[in-house]
Amino acid sequence: MIELIATAESVEQSKQLIDAGVDYLYVGEDEFGLRLPYSFSLEEIGQVVEIAHTANKKVIVAVNALFHNDRIEKLKDYLTELERLNVDAITTGDPGAVRILQKNEFNLDYIYDAQTLVTNSTQINFWGKRGAIAGVLARELTFEELQELAENVIIPVETLVYGATCIHQSKRKLVQNYFNYVDQEVPESMASRELFLSESNKENHYSIYEDMNGTHVFATDDVNLMTQLDKLVDLGLKQWKLDGIFSPGENFVKIVKLFDEARTHFQNGTWTEEVMNELNEKLHDLHPPHRSLDEGFFLKDPDSIESK
Repeated sequence: MIELIATAESVEQSKQLIDAGVDYLYVGEDEFGLRLPYSFSLEEIGQVVEIAHTANKKVIVAVNALFHNDRIEKLKDYLTELERLNVDAITTGDPGAVRILQKNEFNLDYIYDAQTLVTNSTQINFWGKRGAIAGVLARELTFEELQELAENVIIPVETLVYGATCIHQSKRKLVQNYFNYVDQEVPESMASRELFLSESNKENHYSIYEDMNGTHVFATDDVNLMTQLDKLVDLGLKQWKLDGIFSPGENFVKIVKLFDEARTHFQNGTWTEEVMNELNEKLHDLHPPHRSLDEGFFLKDPDSIESK
């Protein structure tokens, strides 16, 4: 069965996303999770859990930050609270976090999420044999690579079908430090996550913002796999993630609903090129106009991708 996983930017949007067809709400707090549309307090996470469970849906909490000693010392208490709130699962890629989770026998499932490192079935299966119930695939995988991976994984894996791709993170405040160096104020556009880096040819522009986890730089184009969903279904990749960090408000809910409609067509055997084009056109209309879309790495030739 195809499952939809979507980020939420508020308690109210969580309700709307459930109504739009989401199976898993993805939330978290900035101190423990990375690149979230909103930093939820524990009280708010509890409200989201209640909303989801009332509708027989589930909640995943991001615990995938880059933990230094000072912050990982706080993790046991945070996991204790998440367990108390009856959260269904966490995402994490830190073996220390997994150790804390299992040593203290928390009643919390975990999904292995080490960002760009999750690129082969051997790694995913390693963590699957050590308790992970699923894995989050790197967003830099091609269709050809996914084919081989899908044949060999022993746990479900999540694929990004819509949203932004982070290509660099530094725990340093690079933007703040730059503007300090040139003796200027940081533009207000950074607080609203509308600041861009641009190469000299102006064709490539990278979204950039800072928070308590440092500096985050995103790829020029956001991912849209609406036209490639049939390939994911054929591969058995049926956990679809939608990330709304740069797609706020009601339009994101409507985009999620489009993928729910796509899922219904696959389940009913009514997916056609005409349906695909219609849903894809609607998605483009709803996507923020200042952001571009493409298939990410999905259609690239693995041999053409250079590692630098």
